[in-house]
Amino acid sequence: MPPRRFKYESLLYLLAFLIALSLRLIQLGAMPLADAEAAPALQALRIAQGESPALAPHPFYILSTSVMFFLYGGGTNFLARLLPALIGSLLVLAPLLFDDRLKPRPSLLLAFFIALDPGLVAISRQAASPIFAIVFLVFTFGFLNKNKTALASAFAALALLSGPSIWLGLLGLGITWAIFQAFNRSKLSAFNVTTFNLPTFLIVLLTIGTLFFIAPNGLSAAFASIPAFITAWTRTSDVSAGRLFLSLLIYQPLAILLAVIAIVRGWLGNVQRIILLSLWFLVSLLLAVFLPGRSMGDLAWALVPLNALAALELSRCLNIRPEERSEVAGVGFLTVFIWLFAWMGLSSMVWLPVGSREYLLRFWMLIGSLVLLVLSLLLVAAGWSIRTARLGGILGMVVGLGILGFGGALGSAGLRGLNSPELWWLSPAPAQADLLQAAVREISEYGTGNETSATVVIAGLQSPSLEWTLREHPAQVVSSLDAGSSPDFVITPYETDPVLIAAYRGQDFTWRQSPLWSSAESSNWLRWVVLREMPQSGETIILWARDDLFLDK
Repeated sequence: MPPRRFKYESLLYLLAFLIALSLRLIQLGAMPLADAEAAPALQALRIAQGESPALAPHPFYILSTSVMFFLYGGGTNFLARLLPALIGSLLVLAPLLFDDRLKPRPSLLLAFFIALDPGLVAISRQAASPIFAIVFLVFTFGFLNKNKTALASAFAALALLSGPSIWLGLLGLGITWAIFQAFNRSKLSAFNVTTFNLPTFLIVLLTIGTLFFIAPNGLSAAFASIPAFITAWTRTSDVSAGRLFLSLLIYQPLAILLAVIAIVRGWLGNVQRIILLSLWFLVSLLLAVFLPGRSMGDLAWALVPLNALAALELSRCLNIRPEERSEVAGVGFLTVFIWLFAWMGLSSMVWLPVGSREYLLRFWMLIGSLVLLVLSLLLVAAGWSIRTARLGGILGMVVGLGILGFGGALGSAGLRGLNSPELWWLSPAPAQADLLQAAVREISEYGTGNETSATVVIAGLQSPSLEWTLREHPAQVVSSLDAGSSPDFVITPYETDPVLIAAYRGQDFTWRQSPLWSSAESSNWLRWVVLREMPQSGETIILWARDDLFLDK
């Protein structure tokens, strides 16, 4: 029996998709590519130029992006991130594939949660990110759920081509299903994988994985994702486990609140779907935490079940009877008012010296406002009903925490600029890529008559983002500069070179810039939460231009 639909459902899904698309496309090319993005983007560019480079274990991104570069005639920041943005936007439509397991209202709410989730927005705006693996794997199970095995097989092949993140996702799902089946007597209906369409899987894998046999090494790159994933268990990362937990509280406060309520309700009431989703969330979270080579992108696997739990709980809170709407609205307004008062108190603490009398006064006012919120809800529960207090309190927090989460989505999309760092950004990021590129073009135009014809040598630097910035110039990367050569430009680390000083003019630029997350103090974190300000370290490089390129010579 098909699920019962409601009015304007299709238009609301379209609205969710347009919101997701807007957040993922606005100013998509404004931020420079980090090293982790630039390396596969350069490989895509070289394929578009007819070369055969060795490929990183992200064959789908590299090969599909090379087609876009070829059609455009070159590479841009926007084009390098366009496919992740488009495919990441499609994830909002995935709930439609599970309409027999989720009712229409929570499915639609889940679409909006996905569209606005800061973490999913961030990775959808990053080249070669885990968003491909997440979307393709979710669509694989979605089409299996619909018994469309040909489409499921095609998306399974695309998932295999998506990079090392697919193995983390499969591992999390496998552990989740094993735990659920081992400790639950009542089984949920499983997906039918017995009719998996192997020919379709192989055709898509061979054609897309080799770019229609133009780049055969795409298949080897796909299977290279396995050792790349294993390597993540043997190396360390500068992303601490605490940073992952903090990001959930800062970027997904509403989803966390609703999910916790749903998990408690689901386990107490033995609601199988909630138990399964909660296990998936916890397993994915623990895998990301305990992975030694963890990154923020690994946490994205936990965001899908987290948002599903939040959507299920919010759907219950919207079932308000007509006779109780005014009371619930009043409690919701009171909750929003107290929450805004608490936030204003927290914001004012940023401008006060830590430990001062005014600082302590604001701190206790903040605690008092939270206590007042709890007491107010308790009085409503005693005077009216527990249901009114629960619904009004949750809906009020939906407004307050929803605004906070939406601000996080705008920040993770990079709309505030490089000076407002976000936890979800890839680090380090080039700070003055546009200035460096403009300087090289301008001097090249003056000295050679063409802004891209001057030769560039990058000496003693390993920076894919620097190579990407200078992709339109004849650029060469060397370990040290040959004393007998005299290229138009030389880029070196920040150090004095007597040979270059004699025949070149130098200008320093701030290059790779990293927020000091690991060494930040509590006052730094408070300032970041409120103002998105965090001390940053920067790497300085020098652009050397040969003397005869200047007009005064």
